[in-house]
Amino acid sequence: MLRILAWMFGAAMIVTVAVFVYVAIYVGGLARDLPDYEVLAEYEPSVTTRVHAGDGSLIAEFARERRIYVPHEAIPPNLKQAFLSAEDKNFYTHGGVDFKGVVRAAIANVGNYMNDRRLEGASTITQQVAKNFLLTSDQKLDRKVKEALLAFRIEKAFEKEEILELYLNEIYLGFGSYGVAAAALNYFNKSLDDLTIAQMAYLAAVPKAPSNYHPIRQTDRAIARRNWVIERMAVNGYMTAQEMVEAQAEPLEVTPRRRGAQTAEVEYFVEQVRRRVYDIYGEKSLYDGGLSVRTTIDTTLQSYAVKALRDGLIAYDQKHGWRGPVSNIALDEGEVDGKDWMEQFRELKVPTDQAPWKPAIVLEALDETAIIAFRDGTPNNIIPLKAMEWARPWLAGQRISSTKVTATFDVLKRGDVIMVEPIYEVPVVPEPDEPVLDPDLADLVEYANPEEAITPVLVEETRFEEEVDMTPQLAHYALRQIPDVNGAIVAIDPHTGRVLAMSGGFSFELSEFNRATQAQRQPGSSFKPFVYAAALDRGYTPSSLVLDAPFVIDQGANQGWWKPSNYGQSFNGPSTLRLGIEKSKNVMTVRLAQEIGMEPIVENARLFGIDDHMLPVLSMALGAGETTLYKMTTAYAELVNGGKKITPTLIDRIQDRNGKTIYRHDQRDCEDCNVEVWERQAEPFLTDDRAQVMDPRTAYQVVSMLEGVVLRGTGRTIRTVGKPIGGKTGTTNDQKDAWFVGFSADLAVGVFIGFDTPKPMGRSATGGGVAAPVVRDFMQAAIGDKPAVPFRTPEGIRLVRINRDTGLLARSGDRAVILEAFKPGTEPTNEAPEVIGGGHLSGHGEGSTELESGTGGLY
Repeated sequence: MLRILAWMFGAAMIVTVAVFVYVAIYVGGLARDLPDYEVLAEYEPSVTTRVHAGDGSLIAEFARERRIYVPHEAIPPNLKQAFLSAEDKNFYTHGGVDFKGVVRAAIANVGNYMNDRRLEGASTITQQVAKNFLLTSDQKLDRKVKEALLAFRIEKAFEKEEILELYLNEIYLGFGSYGVAAAALNYFNKSLDDLTIAQMAYLAAVPKAPSNYHPIRQTDRAIARRNWVIERMAVNGYMTAQEMVEAQAEPLEVTPRRRGAQTAEVEYFVEQVRRRVYDIYGEKSLYDGGLSVRTTIDTTLQSYAVKALRDGLIAYDQKHGWRGPVSNIALDEGEVDGKDWMEQFRELKVPTDQAPWKPAIVLEALDETAIIAFRDGTPNNIIPLKAMEWARPWLAGQRISSTKVTATFDVLKRGDVIMVEPIYEVPVVPEPDEPVLDPDLADLVEYANPEEAITPVLVEETRFEEEVDMTPQLAHYALRQIPDVNGAIVAIDPHTGRVLAMSGGFSFELSEFNRATQAQRQPGSSFKPFVYAAALDRGYTPSSLVLDAPFVIDQGANQGWWKPSNYGQSFNGPSTLRLGIEKSKNVMTVRLAQEIGMEPIVENARLFGIDDHMLPVLSMALGAGETTLYKMTTAYAELVNGGKKITPTLIDRIQDRNGKTIYRHDQRDCEDCNVEVWERQAEPFLTDDRAQVMDPRTAYQVVSMLEGVVLRGTGRTIRTVGKPIGGKTGTTNDQKDAWFVGFSADLAVGVFIGFDTPKPMGRSATGGGVAAPVVRDFMQAAIGDKPAVPFRTPEGIRLVRINRDTGLLARSGDRAVILEAFKPGTEPTNEAPEVIGGGHLSGHGEGSTELESGTGGLY
C-alpha cells in the first residue's frame, strides 16, 4: 500500500511539474508576443474637432469617435466613484487582476453556462485598458491571458489615476460618445462638473451594453441599471442612504445634441469650413485630430441673413401661387401595406430644418377653415382662410394668377400633407392640484368642426389661486410652401475679408449645394461698376456724358446684328455716367465699353477676382460672364475699402489638440500685442499689407455713384434703412438671375436669387424687386439701430456742387444739385461737354440735351 501511495504521489508530482512547465512555456510564449504597453504613455486618442463662432460659441463638431479628452484632475470624484462601483470596486487595491472577482465570476458562470446565459467577466479596469488599447475583443483564452499579463505590467508602469484617465476617456458609452466628457454633452448637454449624481451613475451603467440601456428605447431597463449603480455607490460608502434614495428618484431625461452643425442656421457655413479644413490638413486631422477651429461667423448677423433670405424666397414664391401639397394620404381607405394613415404620415419624409414650420395633414377643408392634425396626433388645429389667401393657382411661366381664394377647399382637400407655421398657439396652462369642472360652463364646448366630423374639444374651467384666462381657443396656423426658387446671401467685413454670414440656400437638408460659393451665374448689371471704374481710371468723371440711344453693331462672320437695349426700352439721350449706373442703362454701358476698350474691363475683372478668364467682348460689360456671389461680394468689399485687395476667409485660426496655433489667417506680426502689463506704452501698430488694386479716388467715385443707386436708382427700396448704403442691382436676360450687391462703410453684402436650373422668374422678377428687399431687410436688422457711418473720403478727392442731370456746375435755381466727387483737375466747367457717341451738348440746365453734331449713336 505504501508503495502504491508513493507511486501515486510521484505520478501526481510529475503531472504537476509537467503542467507547471507547460503553463510556464505557454505563458512565456504569450508574454513574448505581447504588444508594447509603453505606447500608452504616448497615447493620442481620436478626439472631436470643434468649430466655434467668432464669439466663441460652439457651432459644429466633426468626429469619427465623438470624444473630448479630459485629464484625471478634471474628472469629478463622484463620477470616478460611480464607475468604480459599477466596474471595479477594488481598483485601488488590486495589482491589475482581481482574483476574488475571478473566483466569484467562475462560480456564477457555472449557473450561467447551464442556463444558456451570457457568461460574466471579471476584468478589472486595468484589464479593460489593456484590451481596448492593445488587444482585440475575441473571447479566447489566449486573449484573456495576454490581458492579465498586460494588466500586471501596466500597473507597474503607470499610476492608478493615469490608468483610470485612459479608461474614462476611451470607453464607448453609446449615442456616438467616446469617453465620459463627450457622453455628458451628448446625453445631457452638460459639462462633467454640472452632472448630477444620478446622471453620473447612468453613464457608469452604460459601458456594459449601451444598446441595452438606451435612455429612450430601453428607459425602464436603463433606470434599473442606473439605480443599481447608485445602490453600489451607497454600499461602497460614497453616499448616504438618503442621497441614494434622492438620486434613484430622479427621472432619466436626456437632451441629445446635434451632430455636425449645432443649428440649422449655420449649416452652409459649417460645410464650407469643413471643406476648407479638409483641404488644409486632410481627413484624419479633421475627424480624429481634436482641432479647435475659430471661425469668422457672427451668429447675430447670421440669423439676420438666414431670416432675410428665407423671407425673400417665400415672398417671391407665394406671389406666384400654390403648387400643391407635399403629398396626399387616403384617410378613408384603411391600411396600406399594413400601415394606417397616421403611420404613413409619420414615415413621410419632409424637411425638418425649417422650424417653426412643421408638417400637418388636412382632416377637413371647410369654407372658412381647414382642420389639421400633426404627427403627434394632436387634432383640432386650424388654418383660417386669411392665412392661405396667397395660395392662388400657380401658372406656367411664373405668371401671376388673378384668381382669388374664397374658401379653404379651393386650395386643400382631405388627406393633403402640407407645411404650416404657427400664428397662434394655445397658451400652456399649469395644472392645478385639484381641478374642478364647473357644470354651468357647458356653453364653453367648442366644436372644431361644425359638422361634428371631428371629436369636439371640451374646454374645462379650473380654479387657480391666480386668475387665468380660460378663453377657449384653437391653435391657428398659416399655410406654407417650400419655395421652388432658391438663392444665397453673403456678408463680409470689407476691411479684413472675414465672412460674417453666409447662407447657400433655403434648406441645407433639401440641398447641400451652396449657391453662394458653388453656383456659377451671370451677374448681369451688378458687374457694371467695374466697367465704369475702368472709365474713371482713364480720365472720365461721374459727370461725363454718354449717349443713351439705340445701339446696333455687326457681330461679323454671319453672326447677325447685336442690339442691346435698356430695361423698359426707354432712352434718355446724353446722360451722365452717374445716371447711367443709377438707372442701370445697358446701352450707355456698352457704348462706354466700346469707347475705352474691353482690355481695362477684363483687367478689372481679374484684379477684383470676379473672372480670371473673361472674354474681351462687349456683352461681358453687361455681366454676360459667369461668377459666384462669393466673388462678387468680395469685389464690392474691395470697392468700399478704398481699392484694397482682401482674401475672403471663413477661418480666423486653428489650434491643435494641445492648444498650439497651427493656422492663422492674419499672418502679420505684432510683437507688442502680447505684452502682459500695460505701462502706458503706445497701442500696438499693425502694418497694412493689403495690395492696392484700384486708385482709392476711383474707388470712392464708384462708391458715391452706387450710393446714388440706393438714393435715386434701381435699388431705392433699400433707402428706407436710413443709413449710407450703396450697391447695384443685377438682372439677366429673361429675368433668370436677380442680384443685389451692396455695402455700408463697414459691411458688404450680396444676394442672388434664381432657379437652380436657370429659367425665367417672371416679368417683375428684377434685382431691384426680388434681391434688393433681402439686402434691405438684412441691413435694417444689422445696422438700422446703429449710428450712421459715412463713406470715407480719401485724399485727392474734391467734392463739387453740380447739376446731376447735366453734369455741369450747379447754378442758382437748379433743383437737382448734388455733391459730386472729382479728382483734381477733372471738375466740370460751363463749356459744352463732349458726349461719348454723339458730339457736343449745347445749352445748359435740366432737359437740355440737343447735340451740335454727331451720328446719333448708331454704329
